[in-house]
Amino acid sequence: MASLFRFPVVAILCSLGVSACGLFYSELDSYPCPPQGTTLRYGNFGAAFMDSHCQSCHGSQSIDRRGAPGEFIFDSVEQIQRHRARIFVRSAAGNDSMPPGPDDPSEEDRTKLAEWLACGAPP
Repeated sequence: MASLFRFPVVAILCSLGVSACGLFYSELDSYPCPPQGTTLRYGNFGAAFMDSHCQSCHGSQSIDRRGAPGEFIFDSVEQIQRHRARIFVRSAAGNDSMPPGPDDPSEEDRTKLAEWLACGAPP
């Protein structure tokens, strides 16, 4: 009988954004850009983050995209801006389904990514 109640409780907690579920900010629109804006730019953060953690699958020249959909290419800041909501829900803040490891970004870098994306991913 206990197993019947386990799933609904987990589902309810996850839908409420409980930290154990890794859903601190489930959508880009829920993550605020700081009132003063951000000092993070494509040139001082975004390009290096994408090169280190995303381009092996999401680069147009990637040999093995490991199943990454063809429309998700992150070669330029414009392409990243176009897909920033999707990048956020997969990789930023407490969202950690991408990259699929083993060299995952640090929590600090995921927080920076969240801020950069929330502020529009400035060039």
